[in-house]
Amino acid sequence: MRTLDPLDPLDLGSLDPLESLGFGPFFAAQHALLDRPDLVCARVAGESPGCYQLLGCRNRLGELSGRLRHQLTGPERPAVGDWVAVSCPEASDRAVIHHVFDRRTAMVRRAAGTGDRPQIVAANADAFLIVTSANRDLNPRRVERYLSAVWDSGAEPVVVLNKIDLAPDGVAAMVAAIEAVSQGVAVVPVSAATGENIGALDLHLGRGRTAGLVGSSGVGKSSLVNRILGCPLQPAAPIGDDDRGRHTTTRRELIAIPGGGLFVDTPGMRELGLLDDDGGLEASFADIAALAGSCRFRDCAHQGEPRCAVEAAVASGQLDPARLASYHKLLRELAAVERRRDPLAQARYRQRWKAVHTALRRRARTDPKLRS
Repeated sequence: MRTLDPLDPLDLGSLDPLESLGFGPFFAAQHALLDRPDLVCARVAGESPGCYQLLGCRNRLGELSGRLRHQLTGPERPAVGDWVAVSCPEASDRAVIHHVFDRRTAMVRRAAGTGDRPQIVAANADAFLIVTSANRDLNPRRVERYLSAVWDSGAEPVVVLNKIDLAPDGVAAMVAAIEAVSQGVAVVPVSAATGENIGALDLHLGRGRTAGLVGSSGVGKSSLVNRILGCPLQPAAPIGDDDRGRHTTTRRELIAIPGGGLFVDTPGMRELGLLDDDGGLEASFADIAALAGSCRFRDCAHQGEPRCAVEAAVASGQLDPARLASYHKLLRELAAVERRRDPLAQARYRQRWKAVHTALRRRARTDPKLRS
């Protein structure tokens, strides 16, 4: 079986119309507004030091123009999945990127170990396949976090339960556990190893559609890509003795699917830090949002307020207390990011807790119950 080159223009369909790569009216309108007929459109398929891999134009590699190198920083620079306007000088083997089109969707996370620096996971995806596995990796709390990020991106979330061949008797219970937190999002159980139920993903793929794959290391994203492509494009490591997969993907790249559609394969994430909330948290926790409408106070925080409908649902068994705890955790994480962005808010927060701790210490001196 032949191994595909992910940047081979024949394999990636670069001879097809741009629409097969996801180009549509949203980007065509931006191209027209440039009023630069000398520039052609291309899509970023990968990033390397100092250059980008491109699809849809004559040159397979491109670099930023001098103007953009000075103007664009961080997440403003092209990311995998972005559409760009380029010139293709005949005397050079590299295209020059003159413009980065506005993104239709973008999944953004807090870059690991870098404070609050945003990192684009993938741009202009129509859907994100949140891949988890039917072994010890399965974690509903992690799924909630990924769902919040995907809803914020503007794309459609789909949860893929991979490796169902490892636990054939427990698949129904696992699907039910994910459905309990996914709020109507499609949950697709598959096995990349055996090919079982892979065809169910066709509903979320197709000509011109881009699907990003996200999930922890070792859940089988690369194996899933290889199964759908029908060839070993991505390296995949076997499961170890500890029942865990191995991290194999080291960079993001856009991969064409034979017959239409594209994948953005991404490295496994040790953590997915949230940065913003544009409604993704409410969409992910729609059950809590619906219950909150019956709380006594409109700004109820669901933390001890009287006549709180959310806490009443927990007490009655209608709502899982772990789900409410997860909701509060994500809210605190987003609030902490917002405080770090606003020095004044951070100062007020510190002053508030300093006053609280001072009051507690004073009370402890006079209240025997609080003495250690």
